[in-house]
Amino acid sequence: MKSIVMYTGPACNFCDAAKRLLVRNNAPFTEINIASKDGLMEEMIKKANGKRTIPQIFFDEEHIGGYDEARALEKENKLQELLK
Repeated sequence: MKSIVMYTGPACNFCDAAKRLLVRNNAPFTEINIASKDGLMEEMIKKANGKRTIPQIFFDEEHIGGYDEARALEKENKLQELLK
């Protein structure tokens, strides 16, 4: 299974929904709260090619996008294939 990293922030409903989506798909992930340490937001923006919204999700350094993109992959039955 791929290593999953999700950048999140405080009081973020989309972050919570993305976490539920990954748990529902038995996909363990590492959460990085961008508010927990200086520089994490800049790190996320750089890795996500300028995207500033949260969450931002990565599978083995491949940028998947945010909750909407992850949910679309799940609906299209493509998420499990990407997780392999």
